[in-house]
Amino acid sequence: MKKVIALVDCNNFFVACERLYRPELVGKAVCVLSNNDGCVVSRSNEAKRLGVQMGAPYFMIKNQFKNVIFLSGNLPLYCEISLRVMQKLKDFTPDVEIYSIDEAFLDLTGLRKTFNCSYEEIVKKIVIEIKEETGIDVSVGLSYSKVLAKLASDKAKNIQKSQKRDDVESRVYKIGYRQIQKELKETLISDIWGVGKNTTALLKKHLIQTAHDFVSQDDIWLKKNLGKIGVDLKQELLGNSINPVNSKDVLPKSISRSESFKEFQTDKNYIQEELNSHVHKVCKKLRSLDLNTSCVEIFLRTKDFQVFSQKVNLVSPTNVEFELFDYCKKILDEMFQQGVVYRSVGFCAMKLTSSKTKQISLFEPKDKENKQNLSLSWDKLEEKFGKGIVKLGKL
Repeated sequence: MKKVIALVDCNNFFVACERLYRPELVGKAVCVLSNNDGCVVSRSNEAKRLGVQMGAPYFMIKNQFKNVIFLSGNLPLYCEISLRVMQKLKDFTPDVEIYSIDEAFLDLTGLRKTFNCSYEEIVKKIVIEIKEETGIDVSVGLSYSKVLAKLASDKAKNIQKSQKRDDVESRVYKIGYRQIQKELKETLISDIWGVGKNTTALLKKHLIQTAHDFVSQDDIWLKKNLGKIGVDLKQELLGNSINPVNSKDVLPKSISRSESFKEFQTDKNYIQEELNSHVHKVCKKLRSLDLNTSCVEIFLRTKDFQVFSQKVNLVSPTNVEFELFDYCKKILDEMFQQGVVYRSVGFCAMKLTSSKTKQISLFEPKDKENKQNLSLSWDKLEEKFGKGIVKLGKL
């Protein structure tokens, strides 16, 4: 049985999240900026029509686009809404692979009997119910492999953009078996998911311009020039699922937190408080994933975007912020320069390992258990009364 794969992609996700809580932004040109207001990472359709480019540095375009509303990113909000979307997808199938904060692959194989309708009708239900229950618009690509599903999703977005449509029909695009060759002939190889600039340049040297040109090559040539990845890509483009949907959670290699200050800062106490807040949020995330960190990094970004960072290896792995505050204070004391104007501070936990298999150290502090209990109590208070219920005094 051929696999039936869908890619669900949230439209202009960060902007859409902001509009849920700020309806006055609807219909206006809006861009969301990356951490520390570095560059554009999400654009409303209105901003796209004005010519704002994805990835454009904020400091270069802020005076050029006076009618665009630029917003600092709010990652906790986006993660919360993303979780709602992903949970809704799992109402349709347990086989959901979260690819990014705003994209997920679904394996719908065999679900026609469950829903008593076609696969196309199933994904239309997904579009409608996600909008009704989360407020987020999504586009869905439907086909037989991840690569074709991604191509179909891109096609859906292109239709919405070129035809200025916003209905359910325009949000779903299907590449059926009979349409595969036609779609491949009309698609440049550079537009295929996973094909980068270097690969595109190599293929063009061999006069391979379209996806159809690519699948016309024999496996021996592809393996010689691109390795097994090239052969697998050919099969995926032909509608054979080589890279199945993987619903198992993949643990992160690092967890970081950073946010621009509301105003530029020269006050070390203020920066320390912001850093402590980041440390707590990262440690809370570590605890939720049953992970410890054995290496942490702090980075400071100045007003003119210079970045200073420093790492430290811990004596014992931990996910308790009360064990990290002293480390962070010492590092910040060394990094901070009087008179320098700063725009943000960040914290990153690295070298992550399972907290369930942690080796006991002979040099563990006597009050370690008390600090762990204090951290867990903090989590429970926030769960009951909301974030920010606990404030730290000066250390």
